[in-house]
Amino acid sequence: MAFGKEFTKGFWDLLPPFRLVLGLCPTLAVTTSAENGLGMGLAVTFVLVCANCIISLIRKVIPSKVRVAAFIVIAASFVVITELVMKAYFYSLSTLLGIFIPLIVVNCIILGRAEAFASKRGVIDSLADGLGIGLGFTVSLTVLGCIREILGYGAIFGHNIMWESFRPFSFMVKPPGAFVCLGLLLALINFISMRQKAR
Repeated sequence: MAFGKEFTKGFWDLLPPFRLVLGLCPTLAVTTSAENGLGMGLAVTFVLVCANCIISLIRKVIPSKVRVAAFIVIAASFVVITELVMKAYFYSLSTLLGIFIPLIVVNCIILGRAEAFASKRGVIDSLADGLGIGLGFTVSLTVLGCIREILGYGAIFGHNIMWESFRPFSFMVKPPGAFVCLGLLLALINFISMRQKAR
């Protein structure tokens, strides 16, 4: 029961870019396509799940004075693994995501969940938290990437889906388009939340 609750909160109650307002840098930078959003989200999920589990396992032996440094070292270890695997097996995606893969180590979501949750809870709960928050982040980035790719290129996951006379709205795949799209999705989520509370 607790596992399910900790897992599902990441899909709405603590949805990272929209509820926690964390991880906005990669959210805005890499979501020019659905593939980029999915790849970045899965990379963050892997690092988050692994870091949460390790931090939870050794939380009682980490001195409080160096806990943030310890969290960063643990996260950095899994970021290096992620980067090497992506370069070996998903080179084109790794090239597209560029510097944002190494920057996962200082992603607010990773450090935030380590400090707020994994350092205080057991391994199973930390696993559920990391998996739920990570997959919620992945869905958010993929949806944002889909919207921007459809409007900006007329395609989704690289496949053209629009009619021949469709003229792409190139603004959507530029940095200002990311802010506009994120703002509109945030407004929609807040509207849905207000309607739910009113009921």
